[in-house]
Amino acid sequence: MRLRFTKMHGLGNDFVVIDGISQKVRLTPDKVRKLSDRHFGIGCDQVLVVEVPDSPEVDFRYRIFNADGSEVENCGNGARCFARFVRDRRLTGKTDIRVQTAGGLMTLTVHEDDDVSVNMGVPVLAPEHIPFTAPAQAETYPLELESRQLEISAVSMGNPHAVTLVEDIDSAPVEVLGPMVEAHPRFPARVNAGFMQIVSPTEVRLRVFERGVGETLACGTGACAAVVTGRIRGLLDERVSVHLPGGKLEIRWAGDGEPVIMKGPATNVFHGQVKL
Repeated sequence: MRLRFTKMHGLGNDFVVIDGISQKVRLTPDKVRKLSDRHFGIGCDQVLVVEVPDSPEVDFRYRIFNADGSEVENCGNGARCFARFVRDRRLTGKTDIRVQTAGGLMTLTVHEDDDVSVNMGVPVLAPEHIPFTAPAQAETYPLELESRQLEISAVSMGNPHAVTLVEDIDSAPVEVLGPMVEAHPRFPARVNAGFMQIVSPTEVRLRVFERGVGETLACGTGACAAVVTGRIRGLLDERVSVHLPGGKLEIRWAGDGEPVIMKGPATNVFHGQVKL
């Protein structure tokens, strides 16, 4: 099987994007792992697939596979690349694009400067829907690890996130704590682990250890989750610049019951074909 693909990235969070409308695509977890391998494959954090939607009211179905072969619900940086891809490949001429994901419906808006805004939906805070094991909803929760206790906030942006405040993002032991949080038994579907340093009410720095991937240069849903948790704790304003290792995202959240809006770039790297 030969597949045409495009390599893209959103602030260094990189993807192999595949058009599953004009070509047949049969991906297995093993094939996803081969595509994602940076030594023997193309190399990426996630594989994104464009498909025909189930509903005529939606433009596309958007599927997301982590580098370990698992399929996940949402990816904000991937959504921006998805929007650029379907326009660049002339699969649509729309600037407002509705897509169906495993985590629900999303609306993507492509701007004249080719930045993309994504309506990420209303954040989910109820523990049972994140999912997260807790007796009741709270701003923060204690999380017992092998060597220490963390204070986390938990939220779902279509996928689960645990966010921890740190004083200095550069010295935070993300590579040690990230895997421990990701696999913690209180998160039955595993979790993305975010570590946030607050610079000011309108600016934060963030590193994210992503579920099924490891630490990435940027995480769109992680940036949204970080701002939501900071707003809930009264530490952040409505509009926040989130500085990730790969660059900056602009996040806006008006508060309870309102959707989170994320804006940032999406970049083409190269096009190619691969034999699987």
